[in-house]
Amino acid sequence: MLAFLGAAMTAGGQPAHEVQGEVRQVAAALGYRRVQVSTGPTGIIVCLGDGTPATFESVEGGLRLDQATQVYEIRTALERGSMSVAEATERLSSLRRVPHRYPRGGLDGGVFVIACGIALILQPAWSSVLFAGLASPIVGASIRIAARGRLLATLMPFGAALIVALAAFWAHSQGWIVGPLRTMLPPIAILLPGALIVTGLSEVAAGAMVAGTARLSYGTSQLVMFGLGVAGAAILLRVPPEALANTTVDSIGWWSPIAGLVLVASGISLTESVPMPLVPWILLILGLTLSAQIGGQHVAPWFGALLGAGVASAGSGLVELARPQLPRMVMFLPSFWLLVPGSLGLVSVAQLGLEPSIAAPTITQSVSIVCAIALGMLLGTSVSRTVAIIVERGRALRRRRIRLSRKLV
Repeated sequence: MLAFLGAAMTAGGQPAHEVQGEVRQVAAALGYRRVQVSTGPTGIIVCLGDGTPATFESVEGGLRLDQATQVYEIRTALERGSMSVAEATERLSSLRRVPHRYPRGGLDGGVFVIACGIALILQPAWSSVLFAGLASPIVGASIRIAARGRLLATLMPFGAALIVALAAFWAHSQGWIVGPLRTMLPPIAILLPGALIVTGLSEVAAGAMVAGTARLSYGTSQLVMFGLGVAGAAILLRVPPEALANTTVDSIGWWSPIAGLVLVASGISLTESVPMPLVPWILLILGLTLSAQIGGQHVAPWFGALLGAGVASAGSGLVELARPQLPRMVMFLPSFWLLVPGSLGLVSVAQLGLEPSIAAPTITQSVSIVCAIALGMLLGTSVSRTVAIIVERGRALRRRRIRLSRKLV
């Protein structure tokens, strides 16, 4: 059961060091205080004590946010003693068979709404929003094709980036869009490995070297595949160097990030089958993240990323502390689509391969932002856990005082 639980938490997007700690907490609550746990991106090894037999459970792809919510509920119930090991094992075994809340149109509709929302935030021009909406079916089709086999999943980043980049560069040549390299990002942002790279970096910083290095290597290779697709499109259409600049256009107005935020939250609820009670909380964390990011960017882009990631991590942890039924990771993970580390990474790789002379500023910016996001995650998690420890100690002290007063009476 512990192996199933750890594999499910890993599939839900939790870093390896957090999975190991939480599996040990559950094991201790069940009476096994010498559990040995080793977690990686593709599997987990668990044994119940020194010298005892071990079991391995592989991680077969990711989980939707509604499924990750159920994993949190199972873990919490086990720690409280309100769920048996047999019941938890049964629920974890059948987790991937949980039906999608929106089986018809959930994926396509969600991808369309997310693409338009990110365009309003990342490249707020009506032509870019229109392009994002028209290109979103390519992303939906790519996700379905990738689910049919390992080879197709491997080639999917290259194929999706190639098709979307061809459309963006052609539209730019016709004078319909400005800044094609940045305009093509919103439709494929949902596919980019930004969360993977930042999670890997945070794992390395936290001491989970094997898991962190593996994630960083895989995320970087995915980014290179996307970059090759963009480079292939630029070569086929003979794109001029000036079209490869990281050009930002803002022609809509101050309200575009707010509208984009609402659309992103709505799209996430559709694609990830998010339970409705969680949607307002996800919107709250997204709003805090975007506000902190925009405020910090007045100082420096990396400071905005640091502040946004820190607020997202700390905010989701504090919400979980106040409302224990709300899982922290489910509220935190959507924030990666606002922090756009994968988008900047793709721009860097594409510029480096096509026009190295203009790549240096973007590469420097993307590296600093990825590192800032990882540091912000660690700082935010530390803040929320410190507050949780203080609150728990306060509650324990109050309980002791109540027991003491009763004895005196």
